Amino acid sequence: MYGVREKRQRMRRIRIGITAVLTIIFLLLAAYFFMTFYFRSHFFFRTEINGLNVGGLSVEEAEEKIAGDAGEYTLIVADRDKNLYPLEGAQIGGNYAPDGSVEKALKKQNPYGWLAAVFSGNRIDVATPMEYEEDMLRDAVSSLPCFLEENVKKPEDASIVRQDDAYQVVEEEQGNLLIFEKVVEAVKTAVSLGEGELHLTNEMYEKPVVTTESHEIVDAMASIEKYVSARIVYEISDYDESLEGAEIFDMIELHGDFSVTLKEDMIERFVQRLASKYNTYADVRRFTTSKGDVIEIGGGDYGWVIDKEKEAGLLKENILSGGTTHREPVYSQRAQVEGLEDIGNTYVEIDYTNQHMWYYEQGKLKLDSDIVSGNIAKGNGSPDGVFKVVYKQSPAVLVGEDYESDVEYFIVFAYNVGIHDASWRSAFGGSYYKTQGSHGCVNVPREAALELYGMIQKETPVIAYYREPTELTTENCKISNAYSYVDPEKEKDTSGEDRQ
Repeated sequence: MYGVREKRQRMRRIRIGITAVLTIIFLLLAAYFFMTFYFRSHFFFRTEINGLNVGGLSVEEAEEKIAGDAGEYTLIVADRDKNLYPLEGAQIGGNYAPDGSVEKALKKQNPYGWLAAVFSGNRIDVATPMEYEEDMLRDAVSSLPCFLEENVKKPEDASIVRQDDAYQVVEEEQGNLLIFEKVVEAVKTAVSLGEGELHLTNEMYEKPVVTTESHEIVDAMASIEKYVSARIVYEISDYDESLEGAEIFDMIELHGDFSVTLKEDMIERFVQRLASKYNTYADVRRFTTSKGDVIEIGGGDYGWVIDKEKEAGLLKENILSGGTTHREPVYSQRAQVEGLEDIGNTYVEIDYTNQHMWYYEQGKLKLDSDIVSGNIAKGNGSPDGVFKVVYKQSPAVLVGEDYESDVEYFIVFAYNVGIHDASWRSAFGGSYYKTQGSHGCVNVPREAALELYGMIQKETPVIAYYREPTELTTENCKISNAYSYVDPEKEKDTSGEDRQ
């Protein structure tokens, strides 16, 4: 009996134990499922949202807690120089505006994992969008140190400056001038999303309009370098003349819009200098006569003449084209020979004082003859100077105010004055010219006129001179630029009396 009773008691204890265990398991499961159900609508214990403890709170309770903390909202604005500027929620009339982010965070929570969360905790970051007062926000932004005048440096465009004998590019400066409206919009967006930081991007800054990479700078420097590299070498015998380097550099003009031009006045000045140096028109020349002595004779219309207008235009083109150009100047009139001795060795020489004429061809005397030149006594002296043959005509009719003469051969060299035959004369040379001379032309025997007419060419130099002081006053001497021409009006002094 004892064994049966003992066995029954043992079985009873076992049943009680099993019942207790089952009860505990049931209670634990009930508690687990209760908490699981609870955490369907509440956050796990030890849950933080944006650093706030919301453990055990519902969505509404969590949002209320976040809203209560919204007064502590701060947006950190960082400029591109890494300066930080805090913007407080109170400055902008900030209020938390729930957007469902907290509810979404709760829905992502697995309620069956609540037990593990007790030990591990749960950290959640959600957007905390803010409502704001428009005017307060704009005032707060405008008050940031990055908008204060003393802290603002405007951007500066790249530029080109002249330094000594070169143009240099000065790089642009970015400055730190922010575009207010763009910053305001960025702050609005950041606040609306409840963000804690806002980094101001380059797009929010005023930029230089012109940079070192801008086509204005690149094109201007290319033009300057091209022009400065130009070299114009003038091919003029006996001279070494060129335009290059510093002289061209000084002709360059850079405008405010970065256009590059050449200074017209400086080009004209250079061409004038060129003309003054190389023009031989009417120059006083030293000439070795057929008698072997040396005289000085100027006037006339012979010699080199640079066409200043055309030369300036071509010179400008040469500079604009860059590179090296070899050429002669643009002449409006040419002499027979280039260089210092432009008369050469083919010419007519007329010695009015000795009433004789010579014609040389390639240095060899081909003809010489006595002459009769303009009547000195009547003021019709022949023009002196260095001329050139203008044209030849055979036959010709010479017409003056009170005469008309037929000649067979007429070689014109000074306005309407020329060398021609004079059938009405029986003698040449001597001193006939002083009282019985011509109206201004050079009379020669028919045979001499015929021979000279057949040999001489247009443009041949004619050197005509007096060996004693002579005053020429006729109109043809004036027009032909005679060396000894004297304007009768200019010869009068201020008292109106003729100069003695």
